[in-house]
Amino acid sequence: MQAENYKEVAAVEWLKPQVDTLRHRMKTRWGYEEADESILHFDIQREDELFNGWSDAKFGDSRGLDYFVNKSNGIDMVIGGPPCQAYSVAGRVRDENGMQDDYRNYLFEHYLSVVSRYQPKLFVFENVPGMLSAQPGGRKVTDLVKSGFKSIGYEILDDLKRAVINAKDYGVPQSRKRVVLVGVHVDSVDNPENIQNYLEDFYSTILPSLRCKKETTVQEAIGDLQKFVPIRDEESHKNRIAYEPVVDSGASLSGQKPRYQNLRDIGIFHMLAKDLEEGTGIYSDSKALSKVYEEKVGSSSPIHRYHVLKPDKPSTTIIAHLYKDGNRFIHYDSAQSRTITPREAARLQSFPDDFEFVGSQGATYQMIGNAVPPKLAEALAQAVRIFYKKYF
Repeated sequence: MQAENYKEVAAVEWLKPQVDTLRHRMKTRWGYEEADESILHFDIQREDELFNGWSDAKFGDSRGLDYFVNKSNGIDMVIGGPPCQAYSVAGRVRDENGMQDDYRNYLFEHYLSVVSRYQPKLFVFENVPGMLSAQPGGRKVTDLVKSGFKSIGYEILDDLKRAVINAKDYGVPQSRKRVVLVGVHVDSVDNPENIQNYLEDFYSTILPSLRCKKETTVQEAIGDLQKFVPIRDEESHKNRIAYEPVVDSGASLSGQKPRYQNLRDIGIFHMLAKDLEEGTGIYSDSKALSKVYEEKVGSSSPIHRYHVLKPDKPSTTIIAHLYKDGNRFIHYDSAQSRTITPREAARLQSFPDDFEFVGSQGATYQMIGNAVPPKLAEALAQAVRIFYKKYF
């Protein structure tokens, strides 16, 4: 929508806060009055109903994707990305069986079914770099993806490592590597034997031409937002009040509200942020951070639990785990002794300040962490448009 060269036909999402948020945004920002009907709340694993319509106690009623695609006389492109938890390295570390049995390993097959049914000229498929090494059932996901798309008439880049891009190169104040696959229908171009050359042009020339000259830092992204100071009296904490805003300290926007933290965690955040501020480096490695967690919390973890965002660099990757806790996204200002707010997370994902998230604070953190950063999405949309005009 930002690139202004696309018309949305329909979208599918199975988490309700995300559906409500997208519907709200499409209506208030882009004027799509039909958003309540065309943005479908459903599970793509239920393919027959997905295409032909459903009436369901959880998901409501819909005419299905076929209705919207036929109404628009077909589509040129399908965009999507199956849930990435089963492909993420962190997910495999946490899971006792390395995510081998996770059904989400195979959700791309349902994406494949959508592409196969509607035969668009091209598709865009986004996922985490971990998919390049994932081997559920002993077979590489990359082999499954390549053979799957080839079987329905599409070609993707031979060397998928070339398809890894970093959001920080496109104006997002965050280092976020993702695999972005552009697939071309072999019957949609005049010279199918040259598709690999076309794709090489996309990844080596067209998309890089849209890179920003300078990276955006955490402080540049969130430094102007309202500040908070921790409350350390136990009476307030009994009422789950942990912070108070500093008057006239910065922009007070929707979502600029810290999550509740107990006195123990406030002390930990202060200690770690102070270490970064003063450059002492006591807690600069994972072993030291794991030791803090064991000593303060009383349990161990296979991965270190704490990280203070460096103000002079892009943020580390914003993840959906934020909805559980923000310990890996501690604000760099020790005086605030807190983790980042939903609005700060949104800024680090490059969401504009007028973007309203519909749902609880936890749901907001989750959808921000799972999102494709809007600035990266815009760059991809522009690159695909250039690619389309050049070769189709």
